[in-house]
Amino acid sequence: MPPHPMHCLAYTLLVVPPLLLTIYLLAAFPSPPDSLYLHPSLASLPKSCKSWDIYPEDYYPGGAYVDFPYGRVRYWLMGPETGAKIVLIHGLSVPSLIWKDIAPELSARGYRVLLYDLYGRGYSDAPETRYDSRLYSTQLALLMQHIGWDQAVVVGVSMGGAVASSFTANFPHLVQDKVVLISSTGIIETSDLPRTLKFMSSPIVQSVTSSMPVRKFVQRLTDTSSPPSADPLQEIVRIQSAHLPGFDAAIGSSLRDGPIRGLHSAFQSPSFNGRKVLIIHGTKDTVVSFKYASQIAALLPPGAQHELVTVPDGGHDLTISHPALVLEALQKFLSQS
Repeated sequence: MPPHPMHCLAYTLLVVPPLLLTIYLLAAFPSPPDSLYLHPSLASLPKSCKSWDIYPEDYYPGGAYVDFPYGRVRYWLMGPETGAKIVLIHGLSVPSLIWKDIAPELSARGYRVLLYDLYGRGYSDAPETRYDSRLYSTQLALLMQHIGWDQAVVVGVSMGGAVASSFTANFPHLVQDKVVLISSTGIIETSDLPRTLKFMSSPIVQSVTSSMPVRKFVQRLTDTSSPPSADPLQEIVRIQSAHLPGFDAAIGSSLRDGPIRGLHSAFQSPSFNGRKVLIIHGTKDTVVSFKYASQIAALLPPGAQHELVTVPDGGHDLTISHPALVLEALQKFLSQS
C-alpha cells in the first residue's frame, strides 16, 4: 500500500529543516573572518598634489612609520633624547600640522616631543572600523611601547583632549603627573553639534559621498578652486576629504562613536587622582563652547588638581591663533613640581 501523501509531507517537514540547518552551519561556521581593510593615507597621493607643499611627510624632523594591527602610523620624535617627554595629540580633522607653532618651540626648549597622526588622518592609515576612544587610546599605547617610553605628559587639542583623557583613564601607568586639555571635546551635547556635522556623519550620507562619481567631482573642485592664499589648515582638510576614501568615514564615525561626546566617565576616572590638569579654552570658541571647560573641571575627581587658563575672545584653534599664549601656559605648567 503506497504511503499516504500526508505522511510524506510530515516526514518532509521533520527531516528537511534540520537537514538544511545542518548544511548551513557546516558551510557557514568554518568561514574565516574578513581581514581588516585599510584605506591609504596622504602618502599615497602623487607628488604633484598640493598636500605635499602644505604638509609634507617630513614636515617635522625625526619622522618614521610603524605598523600596528589597525594599520600603519606616522609619527615624529623631536628634541633632545634626555628631555622631559611630551605627547601632542591633534584633533578631529587637521592632522599634526595643527602643532606647527608649538612642537618645534617645545623641542627647542629642551623637551622630547612625540607627534603622530591619528588613524584616518594625515599619513596614518584609515582602517574600516569603529573610530571610538578605545581605538585612539590603543593606538597611542602601542606607539609609546614601540618607541620605548614608559611615561609621558599628554597634551591634546580639541578631540585630542578627549583622547588624552580617555588614554589617562585607560592607561594611567603610561601618563605622568600632568595632562593638558586645549579646547577639549569629550562631553559635547548632541544639540550643540552643528547640523552640518550631524548630517555629514550619517552612514547614508557617508555612503553617497564616498561613491566614486561624488569623490571625482569633489577632487576636481578641490584641485581647481583653491586660491594661493587659502588657509593651509582648511586646505589640508579639503584635500583629505577629496582624495582619501577613508577620511570622511573616519570623521563620521568619530562624531557618532568617538571621543566627541559621552566621555564623562573618563574625566571622572580615579586615574586623574594625584595628577594636575591644565585646561586652556577660548571664550569665543564656536566649535566647543567655553562652557565645557568648567564642566570638564567639575567632573574631575577630588584628588585631581586643575587649572583653567581662559583666552579672552579666543576661538577654537588656539595653537594657531594664540601660540605664544599656549606656549607660555604650557611652560609654566610643565615646570611646576
